[in-house]
Amino acid sequence: MASSAIFQLRYFPAFAPGRCLVVMKEHTLKPIVPIPVDRRAKAIGQIRTAMIEKKLTQAQLADAADCHEKTVQNLLGGRSVRDQTLFDVCTYLGLDYEDVRDNWHGSVAQAGTPSELAQSHDRRATGGMVAPVYMGAYTRAAVDQYLGSYLTLRHDFTAADTFVAYRTDVHWDDEWPSLLFQEVDRPDAPYSHRGRIYVPASSMFIHLVSLTKGAMRMIVVSQLGQDGMMRGLITTLNKQRANYVPVATPIVYAKREAFPAANLGLIAPGHDAHAEYKALLTATLSEGYARLVVP
Repeated sequence: MASSAIFQLRYFPAFAPGRCLVVMKEHTLKPIVPIPVDRRAKAIGQIRTAMIEKKLTQAQLADAADCHEKTVQNLLGGRSVRDQTLFDVCTYLGLDYEDVRDNWHGSVAQAGTPSELAQSHDRRATGGMVAPVYMGAYTRAAVDQYLGSYLTLRHDFTAADTFVAYRTDVHWDDEWPSLLFQEVDRPDAPYSHRGRIYVPASSMFIHLVSLTKGAMRMIVVSQLGQDGMMRGLITTLNKQRANYVPVATPIVYAKREAFPAANLGLIAPGHDAHAEYKALLTATLSEGYARLVVP
């Protein structure tokens, strides 16, 4: 296709008294290469197939890719979207970004494509398992050290010097790539939580979040240390008389292999494990892992 040209006219009325200057400048237009419909359709087909395999709705994919549902609708309708959006969708669905990108744009990717993103998130290097962008876009390999079981300690919300001890299991969820936690052996078993772990790249803390029918509980703890500990705060609701009220208290996760039943449940003063648990919770505040601000 031959290039065409346009001419830009610029008018300067104040060039000289009673006169004006007209400057004619030629601009060459780059030829427009149409994107073959069948090539974009192939990319859409790859995305739709992956969505079906993962049993995802458009809303769920938008949530996972950290974009608006309308953006996903545009994508599936073959309308233009940012390469970053295409990359995020491919990353979550486990698709080869470069292959889908080439099918989307034609045989050659557009100039300015963030190839460094594809390189840094190469599925072959990460095992093809990457958490959604809004959860930190972490790979399974990067968080393998978190997998396992943890002794979980916090203060009882009604008896100040009594501790609640239970087990929390952390594993990788293949269906929705991310770390998943599950509370086990709580003395108040009906209130056990199950949720996902958010690992921001620019923070020394991680977030354990459970969300059920609009009710959210969040735990913020330090990243796993060499001592196998994570320390921070839990914020949740606790029943006080007839109402539920917000509460916050220090919490500790200690990675363990064994969980003797005698050391789980409500640990009151005089229990063999009480002194050890108290020291761990006290250190959470005294060593600066968390801070409680009160009037």
